[in-house]
Amino acid sequence: MLAAATLTDGTAHAAMSDWADNEGGRMRLVALAPDALGHIRAALQIEPAPGWITYWREPGESGIAPQVSPAPDSGITLEKTSYPTPKPITVGKVQEIGYDAPVTLPLDFRVNGKQPATLYLTAFIGLCKDICIPFQTQFSLPLSAAGQSTPHEQALLDAADASLPQAPSSDFAVENHQLSPDAKTLSLRLTLPEATGSTPLIYVTGPSGYVFFKQANGTRDGRTFATDIAIGKLPKNYDIKGKSWGILVIDGERAMETTLAFE
Repeated sequence: MLAAATLTDGTAHAAMSDWADNEGGRMRLVALAPDALGHIRAALQIEPAPGWITYWREPGESGIAPQVSPAPDSGITLEKTSYPTPKPITVGKVQEIGYDAPVTLPLDFRVNGKQPATLYLTAFIGLCKDICIPFQTQFSLPLSAAGQSTPHEQALLDAADASLPQAPSSDFAVENHQLSPDAKTLSLRLTLPEATGSTPLIYVTGPSGYVFFKQANGTRDGRTFATDIAIGKLPKNYDIKGKSWGILVIDGERAMETTLAFE
């Protein structure tokens, strides 16, 4: 289902688009004016309808990962999309990773050349209930004038940033990782923030389109947790040397995200 979301009031420089609607939910774009270095701070707000879900950057065993694409001739590039902590969602026998409540994805854009007055982009997400509906919207968002007060939009962006997993710290980190010679098992040793608790959720993202989360041999000894992650089929002739994978660890109310480097 395709939709267009534009602002029709030409007298104001808005920092928030109208909602684009679809039977599975709605989404809109929030953005501030480019700063002096050409950085645009923005976010995509997604609100699934009751009973519907949307997806994390690696959706699991099925689903559609969000995609945000600036117009090719706009002189704007997307440098990063960030994702708040997701949750496991079981649909029948399928394990998915995503959100069953409103979520805001922080976006970092960079201007190449003259600073634009309007941000043009296409957003593509999946919304699923009994079926999955691809939902694509073209946004045309006039940017607020530099220095113009936009407290509501800034508050939304600040809240989105606060919902992101934290960086590694002394009480929450990956202490070591090792991939088995046959590339079938990733062994992890973690420091967790609490000495007791249930088994943490762990998502390892390998090559684009691959996510691994099935654990075995997990042991929690105080704040130390060791486990093996089953690595499924990798791309043909994939060479792990020199690669970096992502890892997200969720332990209780806290989440930590970092990278795993393979030498």
